[in-house]
Amino acid sequence: MGSENSILVVGGGISGMTSAIEAAEVGYDVILIEQSPCLGGRVSRTNRYFPKLCAPDCGLEINFRRIRLNPRIKVITQAEIEGISGTEGSYEVTVKVTPRKVNDNCTACGKCVEVCPVERPNERNYGMDNTKAIYLPSITAYPMKYAIDIDACEGSKCGKCVDACEYNAIDLEMAEEKLTLNVASLVVAKGWKPYDANNLDNLAFGQSPNIVTNVMMERMASADGPTQGKILRPSDGKEPASIAFVQCAGSRDQNHLPYCSGVCCMGSLKQITYVKDQYPDAQVSMFYIDLRAQGYLEDFLQAVQGRDGVSLIKGKVAKISETTEGKLKLEVEDIAEGQKISPEVDMVVLATGLVPSIADARIPGEITYDDYGFIVPAAPGIYGAGCAKRPLDVSNSVMDATGAALKAIQSVVAGGRNG
Repeated sequence: MGSENSILVVGGGISGMTSAIEAAEVGYDVILIEQSPCLGGRVSRTNRYFPKLCAPDCGLEINFRRIRLNPRIKVITQAEIEGISGTEGSYEVTVKVTPRKVNDNCTACGKCVEVCPVERPNERNYGMDNTKAIYLPSITAYPMKYAIDIDACEGSKCGKCVDACEYNAIDLEMAEEKLTLNVASLVVAKGWKPYDANNLDNLAFGQSPNIVTNVMMERMASADGPTQGKILRPSDGKEPASIAFVQCAGSRDQNHLPYCSGVCCMGSLKQITYVKDQYPDAQVSMFYIDLRAQGYLEDFLQAVQGRDGVSLIKGKVAKISETTEGKLKLEVEDIAEGQKISPEVDMVVLATGLVPSIADARIPGEITYDDYGFIVPAAPGIYGAGCAKRPLDVSNSVMDATGAALKAIQSVVAGGRNG
């Protein structure tokens, strides 16, 4: 599959889609592979962008449309690279495709879900709710069809979804595929994952349901999230009167992530607006080491900081514990006041940092990584893009991915010249 004039893009988030679209729209054939059942990546889980606070759905839909209408782009979901051999201009890539168990006949009618007896944790919502074993990956999924979790599904011994589907869209015998792709260059845009807050013993994640991470808060505020967009205390479903945002939860820490992820401050400021829009009287505190809001983002920082009931406090949270009354007690040194304080709040949001998705599952092949798992420039032909290279926000990821597409095109040209 493919040809030595093709480009392989690995990862279907905002960076991967951008690289694929930019290369295809100037005349190059692109194969776009994504490990999950649909495109969109972390952006598709986002409630709002900062600083304009607009929803990502319209931008994603524009990209989906550009992909759908471009015959030069071939999309393969639930696909992972098993090996890469060759050099710039002539790579052979082996890919494993996990069976979706749902074919292109699917109309996303949902009748299969109604009869499925098995539930599984909803990975999209970070396990805060459940889906059935057959599920729609996203309400705006591309491709718009259901998928089956083969680890949860009971298979042919159940088969209720097969009987319920009038379009013959479910194939429980669908097998794993192995593909061999011949391409001139690769763009690796595998994106990021949140740092595991379970590693932060002092911040008590997992010890109280009312301590959540920033990515969990983003899903709670989303209309298609576990609480349909309502921010509620997980322990009792009540509206929180006070929330603390804890910055650098594991970041800038030699025991966890030594680097700054660059976007967490803006993400928390954005989430403060979610809280204040729903609960104008809520008391919101944000504890930080340094505030990162460069350039035009300074205006957004000042606007959030100026809202009633919002306090931005310079000081690193040393410990969180739960009181007998169910409150969360923070131990913090307030740098400006030169004293230790112990505020008590209803909820805590931990701003965990960005880790490259390939940090613990590196792609087999001649790819160079730094000490943290980010891709670094090496021999031409394979290029990182977006958060596979370094922590970036959405706009900078798009710009970086456009540059990666240009480099990949140059490798196609170089390969043709050498051939």
